[in-house]
Amino acid sequence: MGLAWVLALLGGIIGLIALAAKWREPLLIWVIVPLGLMWLVSLFGFVVNGPNQARVVQLFGTYVGTIREVGFFYGNPFYWRTRVSLRVRTFETGVQRTEEKKDASGNVTAAATQRRQPLKVNDADGTPIEIAAVVVWKVTNAAGAVFNVDSYEGYVETQADAALRALASRYYYDAPAEASHSLRGHIEEVALQLKQDIQARMAPAGVEMIEARISYLAYAPEIAAAMLQRQQAGAIVAARAQIVAGAVGIVQHALEQLEQSKVVELDGERRAAMVSNLLVVLCGHSTPQPVLNTGTLYT
Repeated sequence: MGLAWVLALLGGIIGLIALAAKWREPLLIWVIVPLGLMWLVSLFGFVVNGPNQARVVQLFGTYVGTIREVGFFYGNPFYWRTRVSLRVRTFETGVQRTEEKKDASGNVTAAATQRRQPLKVNDADGTPIEIAAVVVWKVTNAAGAVFNVDSYEGYVETQADAALRALASRYYYDAPAEASHSLRGHIEEVALQLKQDIQARMAPAGVEMIEARISYLAYAPEIAAAMLQRQQAGAIVAARAQIVAGAVGIVQHALEQLEQSKVVELDGERRAAMVSNLLVVLCGHSTPQPVLNTGTLYT
């Protein structure tokens, strides 16, 4: 309908110009000029809306509606249309980007760069850690994204940083025995909670969180060495405990086999000595040197 109106108006203008030239009637110029201006203004009524796009329409500051359909449309030429992308977008918190720089002639003097700088926060135990997260989101309410916040993209990034800081302060990096969840040991639970925390902050911006997941997690550099030593000590203790438990089982099985087969009879003192020697052999850090007894069992 709008296209037919624009074409009809253009045809009328061309016809008036032809009549003015044929009749040599200069007064028709006062009709042709306003019609020509009207035709130029009417061209601003066309809008093409692509896939995964929305147009927020205003008329002199009043919200009219949102165009979500894909296609070619015509409306009031005085409508102000703000395009909003509905595509799925992603970003990583703590990533600092610098735009490329150009000189007066347009040559690139400095290329665009990005550098990861994770957030530095304290976990529930007060331990300083560094953390970053990948956030996947999209706009679901285009009008809310345009009217309710100044810049919805900046709003999402700022609120994601704030939610990540709050989350990290509620969880332990490594959960102690009395804690139910930890940042390092319960990845799926923490990711779900982070998504819910960010989504709770996104209602004014008309944004939906699709996924939020921790992408970087480490101790702060000033305590990383000490925490590594603690982890190594814990691993060593756990390994030694498992070795001792296995050695005790082997010694017990060996004594039972000797008693059942009646290869040799051991009194209490010799039994204790055998247990001690076997535990030294099985639990020692280095390979023991064998000593051959060329005498009797008791010499």
